[in-house]
Amino acid sequence: MASTEIDAYLARLAQPERDTLSKLRADIAELLPEAEECISYGMPAFKVQGRVVAGFAAFKRHLSYLPHSGSVLPILADDLADYTMTKGSLHFPLDQPLPRTLVRKLISTRLRQAGIERDLAT
Repeated sequence: MASTEIDAYLARLAQPERDTLSKLRADIAELLPEAEECISYGMPAFKVQGRVVAGFAAFKRHLSYLPHSGSVLPILADDLADYTMTKGSLHFPLDQPLPRTLVRKLISTRLRQAGIERDLAT
């Protein structure tokens, strides 16, 4: 059901937001093939072992990657210097997907923080 809800969330978006977030969704799904897609706080997200570890959302002037933890982004501050952010949300342009290597670092950091030991898919 959640996969269908995420499809509907993306379908409501205009371009280029839809394509940009669809790429992010695909990258997360490839890195975490066992993850369960869900809706968390009204936004698309991914759960591993019952814990939400990644999510995304569209806003009027930016897109957001949501690590579902307030301590992930500060840990990666050097890698995120070119982005704006809040404590729990990394902002990126509507038409510029996050680099897959950065998504991998964000997810790896969140998994370690959550005590989930696993290697990410390549």
